[in-house]
Amino acid sequence: MTAPFTDLFALHGRVAVVTGGNGGLGLAMARALRDAGAKVVVTGRDPDKNAAASDEFEVRPLDTTDAAAVTGLFDDIGRDHGVDILVNNAGIYLDDPVSEGDLSAWERMIDVNLTGSLRCARAAARYMREAGSGKIINVGSVYSVFGHPRSAGYAATKAGLVGLTRSLAAELGGRGIQANAVLPGWFPTDINGELPRLPRGEEIRRRTPAGRWGRNSDLAGVTLFLASRASDFVTGTAVPVDGGYMISDRFLDEGPR
Repeated sequence: MTAPFTDLFALHGRVAVVTGGNGGLGLAMARALRDAGAKVVVTGRDPDKNAAASDEFEVRPLDTTDAAAVTGLFDDIGRDHGVDILVNNAGIYLDDPVSEGDLSAWERMIDVNLTGSLRCARAAARYMREAGSGKIINVGSVYSVFGHPRSAGYAATKAGLVGLTRSLAAELGGRGIQANAVLPGWFPTDINGELPRLPRGEEIRRRTPAGRWGRNSDLAGVTLFLASRASDFVTGTAVPVDGGYMISDRFLDEGPR
């Protein structure tokens, strides 16, 4: 007898780790996983945000640039419970114009956004391989596709996450592990600050076919899909969650021309 359709999305008994899950988009993704039945552990570097998130989740302090700390955290969780789902959400934005400054911002973003994600994927994949199944979700950006005029490092690392996703999918697919990326569009986040209320924020809204900025709840469906059995034959993809921003070439009110 075929299992009920809703069982495809159930996560009861699954253990998920969400890096950078103590606020913003990561917290929204953690909530989606929890509401589907998963045991969720969130990580973060900010003590205040960690304390706030601890009202809802088990929270572990983690700097993903610390290789020993990453290995220790996943071993601590994996030995007792296994690791079924990893959401690589931890990331930073720094101004990094090509024509200015030194390489410090570039190197920091490479270490956090890209190498940090690889560290976590390697550590989680050890337990996923033992179990014969697993889900890795890397969080990119619209700047996985576009260039950034103020931060070459941010665009390069977010594009690199898509390449990392494909490589993880190719290497781990035979072990029953799927790796996919989510590319959020424009959401009110700490990184974007006051932007939604500035003229540039209104330009973004007008450019977005959905006619609005994203809401944290907009990430729930794609997170649940990519974390569940519903996506067992989906791997190596990059899914935009952007209200159509990346396919639009004009403001909504401009009309055809």
